[in-house]
Amino acid sequence: MYEPLIARTHSHISLYSQIREELRGRIMTGSYLPHEKMPSESELMRVYGVSRITVRQALGDLEKESLIFRVAGKGSFVAKPKPFQELGRLQGFAEAMSGQGHEIHNRLVSLHTLPANAEVAARLALPEFTPVTQIRRIRYLNREPVSLDVTYVSTRIGERLAREDLASRDIFLILENDYDIALGHADLAIDAQLADADLAGLLSVPVNSPILRIERLTHTREGAPVDFEYLYCRPDNFQYRLRISRN
Repeated sequence: MYEPLIARTHSHISLYSQIREELRGRIMTGSYLPHEKMPSESELMRVYGVSRITVRQALGDLEKESLIFRVAGKGSFVAKPKPFQELGRLQGFAEAMSGQGHEIHNRLVSLHTLPANAEVAARLALPEFTPVTQIRRIRYLNREPVSLDVTYVSTRIGERLAREDLASRDIFLILENDYDIALGHADLAIDAQLADADLAGLLSVPVNSPILRIERLTHTREGAPVDFEYLYCRPDNFQYRLRISRN
């Protein structure tokens, strides 16, 4: 039998918000497992003593967050959670995902040398037009494309990476384990853009779909810039998470 946890005593918080937060908490803590059927609208109405519209508002919010999905005539079910990577840790994609049991592989789109434009040169502390290696890879998670990673490194490193198996290995791990380059920290900037035809084709999304863009500049332990990347990420099948503290 479903029993509510909330005590509806805070008049400034709407009833549907309180119900939504309790249901969200049960989903996030695993009280409800993926694909498990949620309590019916009628049961939630009876337990909380609220109207059907209040229950539907709560369930509607959870559906918008992709925490539940509805099946006509059968009710609401817990959705399988999106895979995620913690931005608070400096990790490669495969390194982060392998611990969650996901199938991962990369497709190398291109690897070539080109003159560094003003932005890339500034990030890597090089004179403008200095030759750098650009590496473009599609990252796949459970056989679906989740991001296009465009990486810039010095040609000294790029010539070595060209001989590596970039379809199955993270560049971070190659730098540390094979090249003995200890990584220290990374600076990130996050914004959004609309997918042009090229990006839409590579990520299998419609043109003008919203795409999350992350700029990441990784430094060695000594503080020297070593790897500059643009990560173009689909927001529908993957997410990044970050915990921050109030100081």
